[in-house]
Amino acid sequence: MWRMARPRKPLLSRDRIVEAAGALVDAEGLEAVSTRRLAAALGVSGPSLYNHFRTKDEILDAVADAVSSRVDLSMFEGVGVGGGAGSGGEGGQDWRDALQAWAHSYRDALADHPNIVPVLARGPGRRPAGLRVADAVFGAMTAAGWPAAHATRIGALMRYFILGSAVGSFARGFVDDRAAYDPADYPHLGQAHLLAERQREVDEGAFETGLEALLDGLSLQYEALRHGERPA
Repeated sequence: MWRMARPRKPLLSRDRIVEAAGALVDAEGLEAVSTRRLAAALGVSGPSLYNHFRTKDEILDAVADAVSSRVDLSMFEGVGVGGGAGSGGEGGQDWRDALQAWAHSYRDALADHPNIVPVLARGPGRRPAGLRVADAVFGAMTAAGWPAAHATRIGALMRYFILGSAVGSFARGFVDDRAAYDPADYPHLGQAHLLAERQREVDEGAFETGLEALLDGLSLQYEALRHGERPA
């Protein structure tokens, strides 16, 4: 019986395109993604990509959503009114603990893909994984007793903070050269040349400090709302 020969290369798919585009973004940035570059990387003709994506922006959206899909949302499943110092009442997981765990998961997902952050910063749009993230955060906050308007602001606030922390390294912004920080010009930067070699300590410490401060502030607002007060 005559049989059709197997193709020498794997058939083109959305997943293969997203994987190749993601690798380009990670290595060279958003501007590196083009039909020509992707087609060459995949060993196909440029027009064949349009059978799966209409535009470059659609491809980048899919790359961003692939990153969002790696964010753990399981910590929000048991959040309700009650369950810890931040919740009040009985029978639910602490909303503050859930936000803290989610923030770490989100930042971890972005750690290896900082070049895609500008696309994520535009908002979820129609991206399914991005919308699931937004839905989980809003749903958990309202389940914990936050008014809808406050829950929306919390989702936005957390996203600003987490995405901002992933854009770049504060520590690496300072050169490893003591001479660059003349005390006559910068009297308080005598140790700035040491920051780059302590990047992890500095950047992770900054994230933890900021996250704790943010959650402390939200806890104060939550308690004020529970007692019928207008939060500061």
